[in-house]
Amino acid sequence: MKNILFAASEGVPFIKTGGLADVVGSLPRDIDKEYYDVRVIMPRYNCMYQNRKDQMEYVTSFYMDFDYKSTYVGLFRAEVDGVKYYFIDNNDYFATETVYTNDALFEIKRFAFFSKAVLSALPTLDFRPHLIHCHDWQTGLIPVYLKGSFQENEFYRGIKTVMTIHNLRFQGKWDPKVVAAITGLSDYYFTPDKLEAYKDANLLKGGIVYADAVTTVSPTYAEEIKTPFYGENLEGILNARTHDLRGILNGIDYDEFNPETDKFLVAPYNLKNWRKEKPKNKEQLQQQLGLDVDPKSFLIGIVSRLTDQKGFDLIACVMEEMLNIDSIQVVVLGTGEEQYENLFRYLAGKYPKKLSANIYYSNELSHRIYGSCDAFLMPSLFEPCGLSQLMSLRYGTIPIVRETGGLKDTVMPYNEFENTGTGFTFTNYNAHEMMHTVRYAEQIFYDRKREWNKMVDRAMQADFSWKVSAGKYQEMYDWLIG
Repeated sequence: MKNILFAASEGVPFIKTGGLADVVGSLPRDIDKEYYDVRVIMPRYNCMYQNRKDQMEYVTSFYMDFDYKSTYVGLFRAEVDGVKYYFIDNNDYFATETVYTNDALFEIKRFAFFSKAVLSALPTLDFRPHLIHCHDWQTGLIPVYLKGSFQENEFYRGIKTVMTIHNLRFQGKWDPKVVAAITGLSDYYFTPDKLEAYKDANLLKGGIVYADAVTTVSPTYAEEIKTPFYGENLEGILNARTHDLRGILNGIDYDEFNPETDKFLVAPYNLKNWRKEKPKNKEQLQQQLGLDVDPKSFLIGIVSRLTDQKGFDLIACVMEEMLNIDSIQVVVLGTGEEQYENLFRYLAGKYPKKLSANIYYSNELSHRIYGSCDAFLMPSLFEPCGLSQLMSLRYGTIPIVRETGGLKDTVMPYNEFENTGTGFTFTNYNAHEMMHTVRYAEQIFYDRKREWNKMVDRAMQADFSWKVSAGKYQEMYDWLIG
């Protein structure tokens, strides 16, 4: 049995702010339990779901040296769906009302504490991992600490680490002298070949340098981040580690995202009956949101953070032009940058029967959008993997995406000559190229309905479940552990 410990700042079903939590919650369940014992460790936040906190039981506590003082570390545990979870407790760092705060220095300090506490807690767990799988910059110091002071202790020798980058833009950067003081790491670590990057201490870079392997969440993104445009100033170290870097696609939970059993749909459907049942969901959504109830309209869904990264500068350029096309309706769900929130509110007021702007987040409404719309728009500037396009494929809602990162790896472009593909794609980051692609999708929807329906069939048959991804992670674990 090979022991794997996931270390992360969040995870379903205990707390979630984004796709990282879905990965941490789903992947351990699908790793082959006959050969691997996969467990998870994360902070014990005050803001965790109360019903999940009630499941936790106290294990032990101890004190460790951190930030020039002896610091309390509490350890709790719980088990959900056959996976064991551990939680690092300290109210000074984790008694926050939100998972992440806007205090950058505090974020560095609390996750440096978490990284050291994870390693310090291992001997008390009755579980010695062969490999620690670290996720994002919040755990970047685990490989650094492990390869440094902790390997002086025989218990830690031979433990391998993997560093997974979910989004390279977030790195955990601060002044090197301050980080050295907080972490207790010597000046040896704060050089350009280790933690230093452009005069900052960079926790993600530390993880990339010291981990035994580095992964990211799609094959295309793994190549993109080795270039200056996508590399966020870390392309140098990523190229240096190119032989240890691989991209493994994220999956989605096929039980949670299942149009046949989805409790949020008025008319659940499957591959055989979607032609009859899915239009009922479209009609219900149009009624619910005050749009014109018209089965022949081309209904486009958007579920996203409203940010430039997600392509909303492109959408802003042409949204009013799109709404002036008689047949197009748009449903937006999400929050983000104020300029985009206000734009959609304004346009929804001007075109109330054509655009529904839902400037909040609702799990129920997101499922209804995936299960009701004809197409799903996702024109990201960059996209490490993306989950929304996987959900839309699962529900037979045809994605319209830009060819970047995981979007390029998961959406096969429609070819009208060969009748292949699962969606519509464009290459350049250009609003009018996006608009042309939307119009092309609309044309196929109306003029070649039979071909559109076959594309929906292909989309629903595509397999992006975690089982596929889990197999690739297992290959990597075997390669590292031996």
